[in-house]
Amino acid sequence: MSIPASLPLRNDLKGEEPYGAPQLDVPVCLNVNENPYPPAPDVVDTIAERVRQIAPTLNRYPDREHMALRRAFSDYLAKESDTRLDPEQIWAANGSNEIMLQLFQAFGGPGRKALGFAPTYSMYPEYARDTFTQWVTVPRNEDFTLDVDAAIAAINEVRPAMVLVTSPNNPTGTPLPMDQTRRLLAACEQASVDGADEGVHPILVVDEAYVEFRTPGVPSAVTLIDEHPNLAVSRTMSKAFAYAGARVGYIAADRGIVDAMRIVRMPYHLSAVTQAAALAALEHTDEQLSTVAHLRETREATAAWLKGLTYKGRPLTVAHSESNFVYFGLFDDRDFIFNELLRRGVLIRDVGPDGWLRVCMGTDEEMATFRAAFAEVLALAEKEA
Repeated sequence: MSIPASLPLRNDLKGEEPYGAPQLDVPVCLNVNENPYPPAPDVVDTIAERVRQIAPTLNRYPDREHMALRRAFSDYLAKESDTRLDPEQIWAANGSNEIMLQLFQAFGGPGRKALGFAPTYSMYPEYARDTFTQWVTVPRNEDFTLDVDAAIAAINEVRPAMVLVTSPNNPTGTPLPMDQTRRLLAACEQASVDGADEGVHPILVVDEAYVEFRTPGVPSAVTLIDEHPNLAVSRTMSKAFAYAGARVGYIAADRGIVDAMRIVRMPYHLSAVTQAAALAALEHTDEQLSTVAHLRETREATAAWLKGLTYKGRPLTVAHSESNFVYFGLFDDRDFIFNELLRRGVLIRDVGPDGWLRVCMGTDEEMATFRAAFAEVLALAEKEA
């Protein structure tokens, strides 16, 4: 970073660093929770054809309401979550990051608060910072499940405009059971909001970025939308859909929440190329999600393997995960573990509370490399002890 002191940078941004996991050229990258399997050749062909069809129109602005894409997401949710929503209840953007930023722009701001449950996604406080929203957190239980009673007490005390809960949680993979979601919704529907008029209540944002990796048969929070106008469910195509490079996220919510986001969206924020690529992938949902079951099996096998290991004579602790990653610890010096893995060409993530590490699921070959490297590092740690 090289920002001259003579530039009028916002005072609250002085000393800040850009967000992002390390981008390093190593043989095995298991740090950003991507799907390691590329789109199938027929999907690639459809993407190319879709983009070719709209290429002659790139002199014109795209459909700023992206109605074709919203209809396609409606069809997908009807299939994936057994819930049919109107296209007007869906909104897309450049990744779920832009979705979240639009939520903070619409419902946060000076004098407003957002409530989360730590540890959670490390971008949330940055959305809050960028929109001058106060960020407040309540600690999770020791096993990273939600302390619902503490959460409800905080909703009533903090009086936030937004309550954010990630299910499965990032970085831990912890799911939020449906009965707990309902309790949070009931609390939000009764609570008031600091800085808002009387009769205004918080919205509950359920971030389901990894939801396709959940145990089959477990319902999504999307099924509750028509019952609760203060519920918004954020999703992404970056993870299970193997579409991280396309940068497409979307939200399902009551039309009122969507319309609020439309107020703050940038003009023509979703390019014609992005819309075409997203529609191409949604024509091939089965192919795009074909590796999810295998990655789920890989997650379970990796968690079981880690639970059988020891670190300095102590069994490793492995958090229950319903995502495509596994969170494990506890390490006296996680930097040592992280750096020794990196020396062996394996990049994972040191994120969340000190002592914990996260590894996302890669290909079978990548996971074999991780296991071999990690076993070496643990043995080295024993010698160093």
